Amino acid sequence: MAINRIRKFLVSSVLLTTAFTASAETFVFTAIPDEDETKLVERFRGVADYLSEQLDAEVRYIPVKSYAAAVSAFRNNQVQLAWFGGLSGVQARRLVPGSEAIAQGVEDEAFETYFIANTSTGIKPAEEFSELTDELKGKTFTFGSKGSTSGRLMPEYYIRETFGDKPEDVFSRVGFSGNHTRTLRLVEAGTYQVGALNFQVWQKELGDGNIDTDAVEVIWKTPAYPDYQWTIRGDVDERFGEGFKGRVKEALLNLKDPALLESFPRSGFIPASNDDYEPIRKTAEEIGILD
Repeated sequence: MAINRIRKFLVSSVLLTTAFTASAETFVFTAIPDEDETKLVERFRGVADYLSEQLDAEVRYIPVKSYAAAVSAFRNNQVQLAWFGGLSGVQARRLVPGSEAIAQGVEDEAFETYFIANTSTGIKPAEEFSELTDELKGKTFTFGSKGSTSGRLMPEYYIRETFGDKPEDVFSRVGFSGNHTRTLRLVEAGTYQVGALNFQVWQKELGDGNIDTDAVEVIWKTPAYPDYQWTIRGDVDERFGEGFKGRVKEALLNLKDPALLESFPRSGFIPASNDDYEPIRKTAEEIGILD
């Protein structure tokens, strides 16, 4: 009898410990490093605090050094949620079957890339990209990150479509700055004559008075396309409990904190689905970025 009581006690202890571990497990997310790390850490620590309160769970944000690292962390289940760009989201969901785009910024339904030029080039703004072919040919040009939708995929698509050549055959030198803020600074300083960046970064920096408009200006705006989104792994309900995915989505859609939204900057979040990003997938395959 004593032995049976001991066995029952041990089994109960194991079950209680397992249940506690599961309930105490940390929900981890990341984001593509599309801006300066200091800004991102401040923004997403605020998001982590908000989600922790809404989900009644421990939530942690971990920064990464590259777009590829964000995709790898998602693939390896080091993070269960990520704020991706259009292209990085497509890449991540291809690698993790069952994962879903669950929310996007209101502005992400119709995103834009801005082509910018140092004013010393004399290039003037145009309505059509084809109007700039003679002036752009032979200039130096920088993309953002190699994995960026707005800083690489879409600008490269329009360069190839307009010139009929890859960027390296159009420009005298092609670089990758790493993020949108750096693209702005490099073109503003004249390190590169022309660049392409996320329109939200331009507008926010302009609104904050951080752009020397005597040194750099927007010369062309792309047509709209879908971009950033929150993507979640398909196995979170198994790991964190039934209905957890729905609770995360609901929390993101109900995020109303003005300061947090301004830090993105977004006016709010709306539902998203994998199908919304089919145009990005097709474009990436067309120009050979997505295998």
